[in-house]
Amino acid sequence: MQIRVGGFYAESDSSIDVTDPILGEDFKLDFETDLELDQYQFLPFFELEYAYDHKHHYYLDWKQLHRRGDTIGLSRGFQISIDDTIYQVDTGARLDTELDIDILRLGYGYDLFEGQNYTLGVTVGLHTMFISIALEGAIGACISGQIEGNQCAQTPIPRLVEHEVTAPLPDIGLIGRYQLMPGWELNGHAQYFYLELDDMKGALTDIRAGISAALNQNWNLSVSYNYYRVSVDMTETFYNIKVADFNINYSFIGPKLALTYRF
Repeated sequence: MQIRVGGFYAESDSSIDVTDPILGEDFKLDFETDLELDQYQFLPFFELEYAYDHKHHYYLDWKQLHRRGDTIGLSRGFQISIDDTIYQVDTGARLDTELDIDILRLGYGYDLFEGQNYTLGVTVGLHTMFISIALEGAIGACISGQIEGNQCAQTPIPRLVEHEVTAPLPDIGLIGRYQLMPGWELNGHAQYFYLELDDMKGALTDIRAGISAALNQNWNLSVSYNYYRVSVDMTETFYNIKVADFNINYSFIGPKLALTYRF
C-alpha cells in the first residue's frame, strides 16, 4: 500500500447561466471574471493505492478547490430561480461568493502486460464532484408569481441558501510504468469519460507523465506534468435547482509535485 500527498497549480473556469433583470435575457455569470474568484491557485491532493497480487490495483484520490471572492460593485445584475424563489442581485451591489469543489475518485487497475522493466494496464473508476455555492450581500428574493416586467418586489436576505450537488463521473483509461534504472521510474496515465443524459452532461480528461525517484526503501519523490479537465453542465431540474443552469469547468495544466510513502 502507498500514500501520496502533494500539490499542483490549478487554472479554474466556472460559470452559471442567469437572467438579466432589466433585459430579461439569459447570460453566463463568470465566477472568475464577474465575481472575482481566483483563477490560479496552488491546491493540495491526496492519493491512496493498494496493490494485490501485483496485477490488481485499487485507488482512492481526492482533490480540493475552495475559493472566495469579494465583489465591491457588480458590473451586471442578475436573477436566478431556486425552488420557485427568484433571487436578485442588482448592478453595483456588493457580493461575497463561495465556490467549493471537491473531487473524490474510486478506481481499479489491472496490469495487462508485464516485462522485466515495464508494466501496462487499464483502469476504470468513478469520480464524484461535491459542489457548494453560496452568495452573501445585497441580495433580494421574491416568489415567481411576483415577477412583473422581469422585476420583482424584493425582500432583502443576508445570504442565499447554499446548494450542494454531487455528480458521478465514470472513467476508463491506460496506465504504464517503465524502470529506467534501480530507483528511477517513468510513469504516466491517460483517462477519459463523456456522459450525456436528459438533465446532465459531463466530461473528464486526465493525462499525466512524470518521473519518480526513490529516496529510501519507503519514500520516493515524483515530479510530473499534468493536464486535467472535468466539466459538468446541469439543466432543467436537478437537486432542486431550477432555471439556472450550472456550467462547472475545472482544469489545470502544469507541474505536479508529490511525496509517496510505501508500507
